[in-house]
Amino acid sequence: MDSDMSMHASYAFKHTCWGILLLFLAAGVADCSVVVTVSGPHVVKVGSSVTLNVSITGATRPTIVWEMGEIPVVTWALGSGSPPAISDPGGVLSIERDGSLSFHNVLLNYSATYTVSVVELGVGSNTSAFTLQVFDDIRNVSVSTEPAKAVEGTSTLTLAYSSLQGEATEVKWFFNSAEIKNSAHYVISGNSLTIRGPTRNDTGRYTLVLKNPFSSETIHKNISVLYGPERPVLEVHPPKAFFVSGESLVLSCHADGDPSPIASWVFGGLTLPAQAGMLNLTNIQSSQAGVYTCVMLNNETGDRLEKNITIQVYESPSGDPMCSVMGVNGNQDLQYRCQWAGGTPEAQLSFPVLNATSSGSGDFNLTRKPSQDLNGKEVTCIASHPLLQRNCSVTARGPADFLPLVSSMVDTDGKLVITIACASTSLPVATVTWSKGNQILTSGGRYQISSNTTLLYINDFRLNSTELDTYTCNAVNILGSQKNDVAMLGPTVSDTGLFPNQEGTMVTLTWETPRTSVITGFEVQMTGPDLLPSPGGRRRRKRATNEFRTIELKPSSARSTDISWLDPKATYRFRVIPAAGGTRGQPSKELRAGPGGGLSGPAIAGIAAGIPCGILLILIIIALIILCVVCRRKRRQTRYPVSRAVEKAVATQPNLNTPHTLLTGGLKTSAGPPDYSAHQVSERSSTLPSVVSPPPVRMATTV
Repeated sequence: MDSDMSMHASYAFKHTCWGILLLFLAAGVADCSVVVTVSGPHVVKVGSSVTLNVSITGATRPTIVWEMGEIPVVTWALGSGSPPAISDPGGVLSIERDGSLSFHNVLLNYSATYTVSVVELGVGSNTSAFTLQVFDDIRNVSVSTEPAKAVEGTSTLTLAYSSLQGEATEVKWFFNSAEIKNSAHYVISGNSLTIRGPTRNDTGRYTLVLKNPFSSETIHKNISVLYGPERPVLEVHPPKAFFVSGESLVLSCHADGDPSPIASWVFGGLTLPAQAGMLNLTNIQSSQAGVYTCVMLNNETGDRLEKNITIQVYESPSGDPMCSVMGVNGNQDLQYRCQWAGGTPEAQLSFPVLNATSSGSGDFNLTRKPSQDLNGKEVTCIASHPLLQRNCSVTARGPADFLPLVSSMVDTDGKLVITIACASTSLPVATVTWSKGNQILTSGGRYQISSNTTLLYINDFRLNSTELDTYTCNAVNILGSQKNDVAMLGPTVSDTGLFPNQEGTMVTLTWETPRTSVITGFEVQMTGPDLLPSPGGRRRRKRATNEFRTIELKPSSARSTDISWLDPKATYRFRVIPAAGGTRGQPSKELRAGPGGGLSGPAIAGIAAGIPCGILLILIIIALIILCVVCRRKRRQTRYPVSRAVEKAVATQPNLNTPHTLLTGGLKTSAGPPDYSAHQVSERSSTLPSVVSPPPVRMATTV
């Protein structure tokens, strides 16, 4: 309120003064020879006292009006006895007797342009202006930024200063000791420095220097222009295109930024524990393969950046590839199939022989029309995986010749059950159809056929001419067919054998049966004394008996048995009786063991028949020997000339009908050696040939 009143008074004072001057001028003052000048200090310090000295010439008693800016502050008629009219709320101004304006304990707000007007009636008027600046010491200067955090990419960053005391007449800004000038990047205006498009390069030390005539102040401000995170750099150690299940690896992530961004790893929506951007993965499994995301976060700016890396983990498929072939499309086509389960990634499969360009992964098949070229041809599947390679092969073939198998059993009701198996080595697996004579058999009632058609079950089988018939199985697949007949036989043993040990205390009895014979078990029978007791046993032996008794029961699968504890001095006979349920077949031929054992009745009959033949053979040999001796003697008489002495000697020999000594026991020894000198003659005679006995003949008789 006081301020408003003083302002109104000042305006009234001003209008009054000017009114007076205008009256003087209107009165016809024509002489403008009045001159006024103002002198004094233009710059003063707050709280000091200063006077603006006025020099007036050409007027002796003028009226003086001082204005601060456009506001009259002092009016006074120079030399008058009335006090000056002063409008000064601050109580700083006073006027001197010569019209000079004095300031006592000047305040900062008295800095202004002061104008003095001098008017004297009848003389003239004049004005003069003077600028006064009041300064205080610069104190308590601060620098602020807008925005508060300098972030790279914002439009501007402004540094502004303020002070609680003093006003600067000179303002300078420095960046890292280099003075900043106005440019496209920097704008200095008033108390602020504006940085257009701040970047990380604007991070540094800013210095503000403020000066006025009486003081100076220097302020430093460190500015960090925040940025980042930059695009993260991801690395894998060791650097590999893929890893094998069970290996270990380290993922690292780093990026530039101010402040340094914080890195974290995310996999499958979960944040994984990491240290300084390092993620350790040990004993990695295929389930850990996939996309790993590095998240970089600048906590100061809140800026967030992500980058992905894909880790491949390979695992070998399990086992080995499997090849197969089957009929498809109503058994009109062959489908070759190759499977290799598991593995990461799945194995690549192909049949180069069938198609060099087609392939698949994990489970692959190719379909071909059946042909004789494919019948029996081996087709190989190439199975390739980054860690290993394997192959498998399959051969499609029509049904081959096969032998049906017959097996028998007795069910819980004591009824006979027959199984006929017709399994052909064919691929695709052949389908078997069954018939009995001209009757086609289907599954139902007493006849049951297995799901794969290779087995025929006959329940409650009866050993009669109706059941012991010929059954036919016909195996058919896409590449051909094969038929076989099964002529059923009752329980029969076709062959037996007996093999004793060297001591004669144990024999091994063997037997064979026809392939289509119905048999559920065997009875092993024996005649002769009881078996010897086992060591430590006290069982008494019975006398030998010629009646067969069953000593063992064997299942239908048995084809031999060992019988121990035989008396090596006793004779035993053995045989085997086949059985089908409660029906017994014909016993096998009997086999003998013991002294002379091993010779059956037919063998003994053969030996008996051979004895006369042996005697006749001996007689023939003797006759031949005599004939040979006689023939030799005759040849000797006609071939060699005999001397007279010899003839004389021969003439004196006994009757020629007497047997020769070679045939009657050999030459007899005389009393002394013969004297051949008495028989010497003048004529030369040849030497008599020596008589050589015929080679001895060894004769053997087989019994």
